[in-house]
Amino acid sequence: MKAREVNFDGLVGLTHHYAGLSFGNEASTKHRFQLSNPRLAAKQGLLKMKALADAGFPQAVIPPQERPNVAVLRQLGFSGSDEQVVEKAGSQAPQLLSAASSASSMWVANAATVAPSADTLDGKVHLTVANLNNKFHRATEAVATERLLRAIFPSETHFCVHEALPQVGMFGDEGAANHNRLGGDYGEPGTQLFIYGRDEFARHAPSHYPARQTLAASQAVARLNQVNPGQLLFARQNPAVIDQGVFHNDVIAVSNRQVLFCHEHAFVEQASLLACLHERVAGFMPLEVPESAVTVKEVVESYLFNSQLLSRDDGSMMLVLPQECRENERVWRYLNQLLQEDNPISELRVFDLRESMANGGGPACLRLRVVLTPEEMCAVNPAVMMNDTLFNRLNDWVDRYYRDRLTQADLVDPQLLREGREALEALSAILQLGPVYPFQR
Repeated sequence: MKAREVNFDGLVGLTHHYAGLSFGNEASTKHRFQLSNPRLAAKQGLLKMKALADAGFPQAVIPPQERPNVAVLRQLGFSGSDEQVVEKAGSQAPQLLSAASSASSMWVANAATVAPSADTLDGKVHLTVANLNNKFHRATEAVATERLLRAIFPSETHFCVHEALPQVGMFGDEGAANHNRLGGDYGEPGTQLFIYGRDEFARHAPSHYPARQTLAASQAVARLNQVNPGQLLFARQNPAVIDQGVFHNDVIAVSNRQVLFCHEHAFVEQASLLACLHERVAGFMPLEVPESAVTVKEVVESYLFNSQLLSRDDGSMMLVLPQECRENERVWRYLNQLLQEDNPISELRVFDLRESMANGGGPACLRLRVVLTPEEMCAVNPAVMMNDTLFNRLNDWVDRYYRDRLTQADLVDPQLLREGREALEALSAILQLGPVYPFQR
């Protein structure tokens, strides 16, 4: 068997709520303080995972982190029992409690940057945890992410999980959301394309919204992941589109094997970048969407490029899209025209992910792509692989523990903390993770 790409999807956590914590993410800001449905959010994600697994695409699960994050609230000066810490934060600084309760770890495209063994100098799969230091509510994820990834990829013979880069702005790292890999078969060496929005030394930056990924971080991640230098390429995201709400590259581009599907305004000096990729990648096929067909504003509203581009065994590809793409007349018209053209995309698959979308995360945000050989696949914790049994167990688990409505005011409820811990205790047993959560230690 050849190497295959496995999608590890984040499972939405019990404290999924809309707090507008992510400046630069227009969906997050737009839906601030609206009523969320954590149970529906988790089930929408599980349905996508199961449907793709049933369609023959290897699929796995990454569990949520413990929230509220009591440890970080203690760092901020709240004291007493865990319940008292949450109560004091809720009454004195509700926005801090909201940040410490964020379920944003579900967007595991930001969990790490992955280099498959075909691209690395030591022949191992490398994963460097993202520090996410542009946003407080996300910067608190790194330690728990590392612990979870080590439980999922436990074999030191096959995998190397690196801790996050230093928590300073110069090394702002947002993970795989700003990383592409292009090439032929998954098991062959590929070209790793790192996208950055800011260069500290050249003072490159947009003017309105922050550029979260830095060139220094991308270079450091490439070194840690031991990527063969001859397979590296760095490109800058267009600052004008960042200022229009394209906070990560995966909001305006998605790649798979030889195909790069992107907007015509995605990158600085885009023509030169595509010419370089033509030289590096055999059979390279750019699919550039012109502004005249779909504007950047429509891209941000529909999350056209925050999609999954998945390969079938016959070489054709399926494009996995959020429901919002079908509801946008111009986007849907373009996509159906794309199906008629000479390219590998032969099917559009639409999913309702409204709970995640309202917080600014589409299909691509919810998954971390990991290319694995058959031997490496056997070394992954088998309990996280999606199948009929796991799907049913996780749905039953969600039904038992998740609330069907949540507001920011509900976060102060001590019962929510207790519910979360009981749920994660059960989940760690289902996924055979061991004692990965703070309350278990």
